[in-house]
Amino acid sequence: MKRIVLLLALPALMFTQSLMAQRYGKDSVACITNLSLYIEDYKIYKEGTGSEESIQNMIRAWNWVFKNCPAATENIYVDGAVILELKMERTKDEALKSRLVDTLMMMYDQRVKYFGKEGFVLGRKGVDLYTKAPERYTDAYPALKRSVELEGDGSTAAVLVYYFRVAAKMVQMKKIEKAELVDAYDRVSTIIDHNLKNSAKASAYENAQRNVELTFEPYASCPDLIGIYEEKYKASPEDAELMRKIISILEKKSCTDAELYMNATIRLNALEPSPESSYLIGKMYIRKGNQQKAAEYLAKGTTMEDPEERADCYLLLANAHFQLKSYRQAREAALEASKLRPADGRPWILIGDMYASTAGECGDNKVSARAAYWAAVDKYVRARSVDPGMEKEANEKIATYSRYFPPAEDIFFYGFADGQAYTVGCWINESTTVRSLK
Repeated sequence: MKRIVLLLALPALMFTQSLMAQRYGKDSVACITNLSLYIEDYKIYKEGTGSEESIQNMIRAWNWVFKNCPAATENIYVDGAVILELKMERTKDEALKSRLVDTLMMMYDQRVKYFGKEGFVLGRKGVDLYTKAPERYTDAYPALKRSVELEGDGSTAAVLVYYFRVAAKMVQMKKIEKAELVDAYDRVSTIIDHNLKNSAKASAYENAQRNVELTFEPYASCPDLIGIYEEKYKASPEDAELMRKIISILEKKSCTDAELYMNATIRLNALEPSPESSYLIGKMYIRKGNQQKAAEYLAKGTTMEDPEERADCYLLLANAHFQLKSYRQAREAALEASKLRPADGRPWILIGDMYASTAGECGDNKVSARAAYWAAVDKYVRARSVDPGMEKEANEKIATYSRYFPPAEDIFFYGFADGQAYTVGCWINESTTVRSLK
């Protein structure tokens, strides 16, 4: 019976022994012993109470574990980075320091082999290589670049800073083209922007942002960026991702007046139509003075989800229609803006301006030709009542256009009286109150 139990237990025993061998190596007892010794001395070292003897024992025991049972625990590599740095600090032999850097790099590779986390580990590897052996920047660059590719928004602030710093060094030494640095800037700044909004460590990313911007400054002129992306735009006009990249980089560096920015935005809207891109295009056409095109695109932008952006879009659309003398459409757009943002006085100022500018077209006698000024002043009063910030501008306009009210004798001559209701004609078609010039 005992033999049967032993035979049944043998596979499990063999499996356990196999796992032990994988984790602790051939000599598991020695591995566990040295592991315990180095950990104990490491704790003492971190507390700052270790003697020279305990430090040497820690280094010796860690070396043994690293070489003989590399899969025992990931802490071998976490602690190992500290221990190797200590060894570098304790020697003046430059050749030995160089070999220790090599060991550190091998340690990072081994950590990936046994415990994964490639993106994170490559970031640590790249930072350590560049800070401890800056002349080896060409080796640090691919490690940092791959780390950022793998980690994405999870990249640490330090890795982003060193990745971009090394990329700039690569450009300086003519190892890569400037276009690759610009792409790196776009990638890094996008990750930083994400973390500024979502990370609990936002302050670290604020510092990273300042570092990256400072490093990029010598390469960030609009002519440089446009020169780089103009050729890419011409070569790949069907690449929506490229269009987004061009738009993003030119926006970040305030190069939005460039023809390339407008072309890329229009092209992206053609490839992937959206109200947001239509809104951007509409704003650009306004800057260029093409109100007709602006109105076409802004009309498509009024379906954006964000009510604040919709309000802005309607207000711009109202202005465009005003310039085009499409007054009814302008008023309709201004009223939509006011519905979305009731505390904004600008739509009412704009409607008042439209009424005042067309007053002479809306009557055929000395009263009716000035009646629109009553309606205009009504809108200015409305503007200051909903938006105290508009009070000064509204009062100035009220004072200006009140001077155009018809005099009392004209009002009397045409059979009206102060305070009487009156409907302004033509496109305005709105009720107001008769008021004489004071």
